[in-house]
Amino acid sequence: MAGDRGSIEVRPATVFDDVATMLGPKRSPDATVCWCLSHRVDSRTNRSLAGRERAAYVRDLVAAPVPPGVLAYDGDEVCGWAGVAPRAELPVARSTRIAAYDDQPVWNVFCVRVRPGFRGRGVSAALIEGAVELARAHGAPAVEAVPVDNRGAKVDLTMAFVGTLAMFERAGFTQVAETRSVSAGFPRVVVRRAL
Repeated sequence: MAGDRGSIEVRPATVFDDVATMLGPKRSPDATVCWCLSHRVDSRTNRSLAGRERAAYVRDLVAAPVPPGVLAYDGDEVCGWAGVAPRAELPVARSTRIAAYDDQPVWNVFCVRVRPGFRGRGVSAALIEGAVELARAHGAPAVEAVPVDNRGAKVDLTMAFVGTLAMFERAGFTQVAETRSVSAGFPRVVVRRAL
């Protein structure tokens, strides 16, 4: 898959253990952590899934015909994740703060995460490109994201999962709309890359 940056290779997220390394709890398997579900499923479903139920839900996503995202690898070691799916399947499609730009069946990159120790090596850029390629392979006419417009200011890593405007612009995305959404104190904007 396109998205190879030097020693970084991006592949569809089809290996549950690697997805768990990127998204699962670090200490206790019963911990209720995001598992990248808070922006993939509706809030009612998200609240209903606790502990190991979250892992089971993600295991089913990974086994589905369309992978839930892409993983980055440095050699055999997983080092990054990007969640991507058709916008219509995501909570953002029902957001009152992030209006749809138009009615195209676009895909949305809703999370980009790089493991500590691998940051600053182009992994995010490779993940975004891999997410675009996954969407393209499944017929998406365009890919969107809703990153923060931090204007170069430092973003709290906990809230940086949505990405930054500059990061997506470097990947060939263009801002197409503003939103009424804020993350980590910064406004979020809609960016798009036509395929």
